[in-house]
Amino acid sequence: MATDPFGDMKKMLEQFKMPGVDMTAILESQRKDVEALVEANKSAYEAMQAIARKQTEMMAESVQVMQEAAKSAADPAKQTEVVRSAFEKTIADMKELAEMARRSQSDAMTHITQRAAQHMEEIRKMMLPK
Repeated sequence: MATDPFGDMKKMLEQFKMPGVDMTAILESQRKDVEALVEANKSAYEAMQAIARKQTEMMAESVQVMQEAAKSAADPAKQTEVVRSAFEKTIADMKELAEMARRSQSDAMTHITQRAAQHMEEIRKMMLPK
């Protein structure tokens, strides 16, 4: 059975009673910080997997296009069309990958930014006189 690192830390810090300091609130805040980082990393990992899948799909499509180009080696007009089409597809795929990466970074930063705002609010509340 895994131990709760925050519970262990709480027990340890309770030995050192400090007046006016709510150790439970501080530890809870730290736990939420770790959760936000975990969520940001999870989001980034899932996006990385999606990008890898997309790149695999792009590679398979490229191989198919090369096979078609090899079949039409005798017809220069057909080859020109295949090359133009492949170039346009490559540009569109690059744009899609860039958008996937941008969205991934945005999602990860959203988790961290939201937690930072919550953290600042928690600190503000802790500073209020009781």
